[in-house]
Amino acid sequence: MPRQLSFDLTRRPALERGDFFVSPANAAAVAAIEGWAGWPSGKLVLTGPAASGKTHLVHVWAALAGARIVPAATLAKADIPGLAAGPVAVEDVPHIAGDAAAEQALFHLHNLALAQGQPLLLTARMPPRDWPLGLPDLASRMQAAATAALHPPDDALLSAVLVKHLAERELGIPPGVLSYAVQRMDRSFAAAAGLAAALNRAAIARRTSGVTRPMVRAALEAGLDNAPDAAP
Repeated sequence: MPRQLSFDLTRRPALERGDFFVSPANAAAVAAIEGWAGWPSGKLVLTGPAASGKTHLVHVWAALAGARIVPAATLAKADIPGLAAGPVAVEDVPHIAGDAAAEQALFHLHNLALAQGQPLLLTARMPPRDWPLGLPDLASRMQAAATAALHPPDDALLSAVLVKHLAERELGIPPGVLSYAVQRMDRSFAAAAGLAAALNRAAIARRTSGVTRPMVRAALEAGLDNAPDAAP
């Protein structure tokens, strides 16, 4: 069994797997999600870089609010009145920029949901002012929404995420090796997942369940920290 490491982090149950770790990098966004009943005008835009935990936090909110989750790209063919009848989360809103039908659908969803007192959560990598939406009325409504941002992970959060990914592969990592890895890897969740995948391949090749400093060094020098696993 991998050694359990302690972090000064709050652990929140995930909807599908793992835990959502809370640190100063994401605490404000988590608080905004938990305080959804008090969102100004009943809507919130959740922003953050790729693999920062937006979808995970959307699922946490969906469980709290009983919401449905839809990709923005599917809105043109969606049952908008049906979606607006309850809490709803729309992911990756900028993906529909320039798609007139999808933008109109989101505009109607926004208006119907809020008119019926139903909360609306929207996600994107950047804030609404940077969304290249073509429908002026939609753009103005998005820019009027309150926002909550997920920031790049700090050391504690990055450490916890890397340990989680390694534990899922039944790999242990000593505290000193963990600190060595965190200080040298790219500071993103995607890098943590990729490094864990590379270390998993190295551990299989060496027939070991423990991560060592030379293994971390070799993975990073080979540029494997962003490579995916061969299998889920």
